Amino acid sequence: MNSTLADSLWQQGARMAATSFAKPDTLAKLDSLSRAELDRLPFGAVKVDDAGFIQEYNKYESVLAGVPQPTAMGKNFFTRLAPCTNNAVFYGNFKRGVAEKAFNLAFVYTFSYNMNPTPVRVHLHRTARGGNWILVEKK
Repeated sequence: MNSTLADSLWQQGARMAATSFAKPDTLAKLDSLSRAELDRLPFGAVKVDDAGFIQEYNKYESVLAGVPQPTAMGKNFFTRLAPCTNNAVFYGNFKRGVAEKAFNLAFVYTFSYNMNPTPVRVHLHRTARGGNWILVEKK
């Protein structure tokens, strides 16, 4: 993807984050939520390290993806759990955010790996503590 298109998508994603399903107060406390609190969120919440390996995986995301929580833990989100996200739009924006040590982007996406095509809204967010979160809401 050329840098002009990538920059345009980045800017659009930043604007969309302002009206995301994930509210600022929720985003601010993601890193401090317990597993039970994560499981009560009304959207999918996946915490990954800078390389994309899953550290947290909540119940909503487990049900949406059809992947049990214990099975998801420790796997690479972009290559093992959801390889349909291993592209310039999804993984490319994640890598850019990791490199810049900051991201707060939202976009519409369709998950298609091992499931019927499922339209979702995605919110990629890096917390002040450095936690990388992939938040997902089924449309």
